[in-house]
Amino acid sequence: MIIGVPKEIKNNENRVALTPAGVSEMKKHGHTVYVQATAGLGSGFGDDEYANAGAVVLGTIEEVYAIAEMIIKVKEPIASEYPLIKKDQLLFTYFHFASSEPLTHAMLEKGAVCLAYETVEKADRSLPLLVPMSEVAGRMAIQQGAKYLEKPLKGRGILLGGVPGVPPAKVLVLGGGIVGTQAAKMAAGLGAQVTIMDLSLPRLRYLDDIMPANVNTEMSNHYNITKAIATADLIVGAVLIPGAKAPHLITRDMLKLMRPGTVVVDVAVDQGGCIETCTPTTHENPTFIIDDIVHYCVANMPGAVPYTSTLALTNATLPYAVQLANKGWETACNENEELKKGLNIANGKILYKGVAEAWNLPFDEEIVLANA
Repeated sequence: MIIGVPKEIKNNENRVALTPAGVSEMKKHGHTVYVQATAGLGSGFGDDEYANAGAVVLGTIEEVYAIAEMIIKVKEPIASEYPLIKKDQLLFTYFHFASSEPLTHAMLEKGAVCLAYETVEKADRSLPLLVPMSEVAGRMAIQQGAKYLEKPLKGRGILLGGVPGVPPAKVLVLGGGIVGTQAAKMAAGLGAQVTIMDLSLPRLRYLDDIMPANVNTEMSNHYNITKAIATADLIVGAVLIPGAKAPHLITRDMLKLMRPGTVVVDVAVDQGGCIETCTPTTHENPTFIIDDIVHYCVANMPGAVPYTSTLALTNATLPYAVQLANKGWETACNENEELKKGLNIANGKILYKGVAEAWNLPFDEEIVLANA
């Protein structure tokens, strides 16, 4: 198969979808890989490393899209890339369709085959291609939140871990999945007083067992959230409904219950956000203020630490990418239920229920694969 790796062009997105090691693996299986010049530079991989691994380095993004049968990316295509996408071209990347109606319509109209990292799902319902970036984002949420609590950045002016004789900050984490767990661990490690909320009692029991003494668990409901935000210094939104929009757990009206300078970090913003007032921001302009509350809503948080993120992501995605290249998407999805669940759009139809429901579009329940 002919594989293309374009340079990511989303604001301050420095990750790359395939490392030189990944190119070498693809070459071992007999595939041809085209990489756009400087695609890996932000992650620390030069063009010469890709060439030495067997890739052909092309000068422009147009050339990469034009020649490739499968495009491997990190983030969803942006508007300037839509015209470059060919009918029946396979795109393997994060899409988050439920947070972008224009992207959904564009991919339907182009007739692309869209296999989304975020909905590839194992039998135990875990999301293997979302986990590594969720781990990075959860840890970064605390790193960024602690920074924006500083007074010059309009925060409350509180040190997350406090000092002897001065109490630490209070951190509220909404959601006890991968993001929430990593955020709570980081916040606890810095000495904050942490509360983590989730809807699942078994999950709360697990978290209660593994977390240090400065982490408390609570059932997630409107009453408990309303009570907790009144005293929280840092709030992390870490709610995920796979492939669908995140629910708004904190509404605009609830901001007035918080203290001025409270920081909210909505990691779920790429799925619509679980804090109503959060809209996607960039690393260039990461925050905005509403009602004296600092909002950090960067949709590609791991892009700020591209070396770590690229290696963590490609460790997880490469085995699936090799399957798709070896067998073609139809056979690969027919033989691997995990990959089949990653199919969001193909043949001009929506194949993932959460995406169809997000935009009130027809959902094709039967996925008919030609080579099945």
